Amino acid sequence: MDLIFVHGALVRDGAWWWQRTAELLDLRSHSVALPSCEGEGGLAEDAAALRHALDQVESAIVVGHSYGGTVIAEAGQHPSVSRLVYVSSYLPEVGEAQAAIMSGEPDPVSIAMDGDRLRLDGYDASSFGARFLQDAPDAVDDAWARTASQSAAAFITPTTQAGWQGVDSTYLVCTDDRSTTVALQRAHAAKATRSIDLPTGHHPFISRPNLVASAVSRIARLGVREALD
Repeated sequence: MDLIFVHGALVRDGAWWWQRTAELLDLRSHSVALPSCEGEGGLAEDAAALRHALDQVESAIVVGHSYGGTVIAEAGQHPSVSRLVYVSSYLPEVGEAQAAIMSGEPDPVSIAMDGDRLRLDGYDASSFGARFLQDAPDAVDDAWARTASQSAAAFITPTTQAGWQGVDSTYLVCTDDRSTTVALQRAHAAKATRSIDLPTGHHPFISRPNLVASAVSRIARLGVREALD
């Protein structure tokens, strides 16, 4: 069993974000480099990158963080997917775009257009940390250095598939998240097979890697009934 991590929007270097949790797991971890953040491409190219990673393994748990859940949806069904884990993420229906999913948030993350790309707007390391990593202050500077612009196409392209449907899935609700409201998380968690509340901010795999690793390990090693206990 392998684990494939799909990071969120407007950042790069997914392996760094997942590293603290990966070190606690007895699973081979891989992180998908999303073209929309690393260079050229949009949602379709991000989904293709995930499918390519899945082609390299026999069986995988796929973990999607934030926008990563939309990538999982667009990647569609794949025989290597064993289970799905969502972290403050989204399970969009066919035809939903990331921008539409976020449109009802009462205090949206501030972003600005930069040509055909989007970037965080009005943040510095301190304000970024206060919003996204308030429970992991030691990681703020390194995280801020890994923010990135992202193709606008990743946000405005409607999904054409719903790869989460019919797959066993666990949603980790981050109850102290200052980026994605708990209400929006719970709306998407309702589509998953089960959900688990974590008392964390938006990046629990950094702030509380022990909690995330414990949940993933149980999902990987135990049956569905035991995973719920």
